[in-house]
Amino acid sequence: MAPGTAGSLSGSPAGAADTATRPTAWARGLTREFAGRRVLNELDLDIAPGEFVALIGRSGSGKSTLLRALAGLDREVTGDLGVTGTAAVAFQEPRLLPWRRVRANVGLGLRTGDSKSVALDALEEVGLGARADAWPLTLSGGEAQRAALARALVREPSLLLLDEPFSALDALTTITMHRLVLRLWAHHQPAVLLVTHDVDEALSLSDRVLVLAGGQIASSERIEVPRPRERDHPELAALRTRLLIELGVVTEG
Repeated sequence: MAPGTAGSLSGSPAGAADTATRPTAWARGLTREFAGRRVLNELDLDIAPGEFVALIGRSGSGKSTLLRALAGLDREVTGDLGVTGTAAVAFQEPRLLPWRRVRANVGLGLRTGDSKSVALDALEEVGLGARADAWPLTLSGGEAQRAALARALVREPSLLLLDEPFSALDALTTITMHRLVLRLWAHHQPAVLLVTHDVDEALSLSDRVLVLAGGQIASSERIEVPRPRERDHPELAALRTRLLIELGVVTEG
């Protein structure tokens, strides 16, 4: 499909001559309207291979709209976007099928002849091997999200899209999930786009924090602080203040 068509997917972005320079995900001039209102307004974006990017913005700024576009779930967007390889999504709700056991949920849609074994390996990796034959409704919130992550990662995506997957979890479970995501990211090395409303979560996990405002990427802040990161680290504290100012949560001075 040619650039500028609805939901256009191209082989490579402009200026990316070969696989060495090609981003894992990109958007050029991405636009999406709802009832005459532009939520995404000619947005440009690049996500490098293996890069962990967090996307923040006010409610209604278009964060999930952008994620759904990259996942290929919104065919009404216009512009040029693409993913090198495959994308997988973990949403805020685990979206497990209640009539299928956990292992069957994780292996759903796999075309390998050994899908049961592959799904079980993925569950072992997220600490749910013993719950493979459980029904989804018997899982805790944290266990259900672990299963959703296993379902996404079992496909070995080049791009992992996370749409506020920890927002419904309690604080202690969220900390555990953060550690798990970083460990899985380090092992599988996909590019990651995390949509979150939590500035501290973005600072703790990502290589780069993007602020979405006015339908475009209003700012991009790279984080050089080594992981694991302490919340009171001076660089993070200064960056947190800048981001909160950009979001309009606090005022300068």
